[in-house]
Amino acid sequence: MMIDTGATAWILAATCLVMLMTPGVGLFYGGLVRRKNVISMLALAFLCYALVSVQWVICGYSLAFGPDISGIIGGLNNVGLHGIGMEATNLPVPDILFAAFQMVFACLTLAILTSGVAERIRLSAFVVFGLLWTTLIYDPLAHWAWGGGWAMSLGALDFAGGTVVHISSGFGALALALVIGRRMGFGETNMEPHNIPMTLLGAALLWFGWFGFNAGSALAADGLAANAFMVTNTAAAAGALAWLAASSIRGKPSAVGMVSGALAGLVGITPAAGFVDVPASLVIGAIAGLLCYGALLWRMKKGLDESLDAWAVHGMGGLWGAIATGIFASVGKTGLLMGDITQFGINLIDALVAVGFAFVGTYVLAVVVDRTIGLRVREEEEYVGLDISQHGEQARS
Repeated sequence: MMIDTGATAWILAATCLVMLMTPGVGLFYGGLVRRKNVISMLALAFLCYALVSVQWVICGYSLAFGPDISGIIGGLNNVGLHGIGMEATNLPVPDILFAAFQMVFACLTLAILTSGVAERIRLSAFVVFGLLWTTLIYDPLAHWAWGGGWAMSLGALDFAGGTVVHISSGFGALALALVIGRRMGFGETNMEPHNIPMTLLGAALLWFGWFGFNAGSALAADGLAANAFMVTNTAAAAGALAWLAASSIRGKPSAVGMVSGALAGLVGITPAAGFVDVPASLVIGAIAGLLCYGALLWRMKKGLDESLDAWAVHGMGGLWGAIATGIFASVGKTGLLMGDITQFGINLIDALVAVGFAFVGTYVLAVVVDRTIGLRVREEEEYVGLDISQHGEQARS
């Protein structure tokens, strides 16, 4: 296949946009924790990027996109990116650029997962867990959806990562939080965000980067990419307004709530971005904002310390988005509202399997790591904060 220079230029730019989302997660999370842990959250985001970048080159890409083995995993033919060069094989962009584009998705997913262990994870334990999780949870999910696995063969629709990125990280964060346990003083002492402007900046970078995330997944500079861009922005705005309105009923409208609603809308539209029109994106985004806000309230009521709400926003938003794709698909594919109940059923099955695999698989991995090397810092280290105990550094403002 001939290389399309326009598509190549766009995917290069989209890859940079998605890369920016990983430090964006760090800023978003960093503003939500206490000051004594802000460096830790930012460092975890950068660590995720470095760690997964190496893992992806060594084996991750091959496991996700190598020759299919029984619909479950890719073969090891492309270990070390063997055979992945500058030519275009199946897409109008260089093979190595497609590998890089998919790499930044994997990096981001692990960064989102850090929500479940904020303010209490040992850095060395996270390195081990992160490598295992990316290899054994993320890579198979990517293969299922995009690499020729069973979900792709069945016809499940996931344009940019509803199951692969958001269900996996959201439900994974919940499982990880259950294993590592609550933070010291959770529910008893003040754990208010230390820097809301930092969180708002992180949200802005995520919203900005999401255009590469979704529109880039068209893998071309064409009308589909343009439609994905517009529905992405529309769903984010609808989610922000829906969350803001719902939270206003319970008290003063929260700025953090508003941007959380935007993220919920972005998550909800991710699997649907290449398959729905603009009116549908309004509905998907608004429902995502309301659903994720309700999930957060439920999590708080139950006293679950999934610290920064990856489960409520990414997990539940991703689950809704995967189901909504099967309902509203009308661009290139047809969903339930277009009379295709089969597509709805396929997407529902795919979403539920992804939930079960991500939650149970993460729980098992977390238990194994915890019982062997220990996930959590000592009480005195948690008390002084991870910035000092894990990094020997301190944020001054």
